[in-house]
Amino acid sequence: MTGAAPRHRSRKKGIGSTVGVAGRQVPISNLDKVLWPATGTTKGEMIGYYARIAPAMVPHLAGRAVTLKRCPDGVEKGSFFEKNCPSHKPSWVGTVKMGEVNYCLVEEAATLVWLANLAAIELHPTLATRPDLGSPTSVVFDLDPGPPADVLTCARVAVLVRDLLAPLGLECWAKTSGSKGLQLYAPLNSGATYDRTAPFAKAVAQLLESRHGELVLSYQLRAARAGKVLIDWSQNAASKTTVCVYSLRARPRPLVSTPVTWDEVDEALSTGEADRLSFDWQQVLDRVERYGDLMAEVLDREQDLPLLRS
Repeated sequence: MTGAAPRHRSRKKGIGSTVGVAGRQVPISNLDKVLWPATGTTKGEMIGYYARIAPAMVPHLAGRAVTLKRCPDGVEKGSFFEKNCPSHKPSWVGTVKMGEVNYCLVEEAATLVWLANLAAIELHPTLATRPDLGSPTSVVFDLDPGPPADVLTCARVAVLVRDLLAPLGLECWAKTSGSKGLQLYAPLNSGATYDRTAPFAKAVAQLLESRHGELVLSYQLRAARAGKVLIDWSQNAASKTTVCVYSLRARPRPLVSTPVTWDEVDEALSTGEADRLSFDWQQVLDRVERYGDLMAEVLDREQDLPLLRS
């Protein structure tokens, strides 16, 4: 697998324990607590997942401000978003400041394990990395279905986005949201700014809405959502975060935001099988073992943002 499971070392009885992760000693507790009652998945299993997926996941988090979604008592008993990095963080966990908020930096596997021990089930990074927090490394298209639209409807829209961008010389990569939709990343890594990426993403959404109005929506209006896919272009902002690839989700089942190939998207559409675009943590570990990180190229592929007007 991409990484080894952490090595457990007990401290004094009743006080807790630590786990060794790449030379760090990380405090852990309540490993048997069930966080996903529907499947019986425990906090210890989540910690093990994040320890093993870290080599693929950490590069997608490094240098980025990260918002945490924490579920201390499990996914069925409430959650909260946390932006400020907890004050009791270990000294080796770095932070990055945006406005008045000191966000956690996730630069190594030990930080992932520490956050998992806090029941930070979801990690949501910014699109930009320090030191240039105004320069997104990708433009993102967040495809959000309005029932009865589903992930297959999102797949149809994803193909429309892909086929619109390709003649413009812009390639994009797809991942499941781990919830109901899909997200597309078109890597830039070329110094673009949000005042260019947001209008571009909006223009894509509006152009597809003008051509496929029965399927695509470019604006947030609940009354118009039924059966359509919102292309949420507003995610392209310095203040916004998007769930990280390989992050678990606080859903009834421990599903993961998972990279998928375009062949897999096309096969899901041709078969009509939505389950082809849904993966739990065990499946994701197997996929990374088999295929590696299917979104690795997003980290360094340089592409220019073309001109596009709706």
